[in-house]
Amino acid sequence: MASTPTLDVQTPAPGDLHAETQATAEHASGGLPQFEFQHWAGQIGYLLILFVLLYVLVAKVFAPRLRKVMDERADTIDTAIAAARSVQTEAAAQAEAARAEVDKARADARATAVAAKQRVTEEFNARLAADEAVVNARIAEAEGAIAKTRDAAMANVSTIASDAAGAMLERLTGKAATDAELAAAIKGAA
Repeated sequence: MASTPTLDVQTPAPGDLHAETQATAEHASGGLPQFEFQHWAGQIGYLLILFVLLYVLVAKVFAPRLRKVMDERADTIDTAIAAARSVQTEAAAQAEAARAEVDKARADARATAVAAKQRVTEEFNARLAADEAVVNARIAEAEGAIAKTRDAAMANVSTIASDAAGAMLERLTGKAATDAELAAAIKGAA
């Protein structure tokens, strides 16, 4: 059987750890190293190097890329606005053309309606005149028939009056009257 190697790790004693931290604390000046004048020259040097490095990165790398993105965005927006304006102009022209077509269609519809109304009115008037002519012809025919009947009746009135007067006289008196007497009585009554 193989044995596994073991590591010897020595843990410092609690007193030893305290001694190390005390030695480190004595070695330091006790304040912040940023505020010690002996370190300022190095800090200023590093500050200038980092500032120049960041300035070069911003000026030569990041700003041109950002400017390029902003220019592309502005071009895209300008192109989109120009396209939208042209579409809006085209839509306005199409709307105006549609409005003109609708107005023309309304005018045509009104003209058609007026023409149809006039045609119907003329047909109605013609039909009314024809019907009136038929009615007037029937009235004239009826008046002619009535006049003939009246003339025939008037011609027979004297005969009827004479017959009626003779019948009444015979009934009242019991004797029949002669035609000459009846004719003289009818003429005297008229």
